Amino acid sequence: MVQQTTFLLACLACLSVPAIAADAIQACYDKARTQPELTHCSGLASQQADKELNAVYQAVLKRHKADRVFSEKFKAAQRAWLKWRDAEMEAIYPDSDQPQLSYGSSFSFCRGNQIEAITRERTKQIRKWADGIEEGELCVGSFPIRE
Repeated sequence: MVQQTTFLLACLACLSVPAIAADAIQACYDKARTQPELTHCSGLASQQADKELNAVYQAVLKRHKADRVFSEKFKAAQRAWLKWRDAEMEAIYPDSDQPQLSYGSSFSFCRGNQIEAITRERTKQIRKWADGIEEGELCVGSFPIRE
């Protein structure tokens, strides 16, 4: 019971930090008036999405620490996802020599937004291993059942 309580408290902490960060990021966007300021805000949002992904990733590993086979396969999946994300970004913005000329002055801002969106989607995907899924799901696989 103590272990479950500790895990739940850790999950609640993970949920409150993004809310605070989201407010700071929104404030950044509210104040931004120039392209460099917008790019800065986009970078902050991308960094925050990455922090949230890493927090959920660590929560998954903690919840499944007794299952070595799952943990190794989960880590391999995350490494593959990182490679996919990088390749996806290269496909979206293939001209890496002079991206500002090819994609305009908002390139850095747009690239940051794209990375943020992809990262948030991955966070949703792996959160099921941290939070569990509803009982009654037919194709459970390695997802834990939510208590």
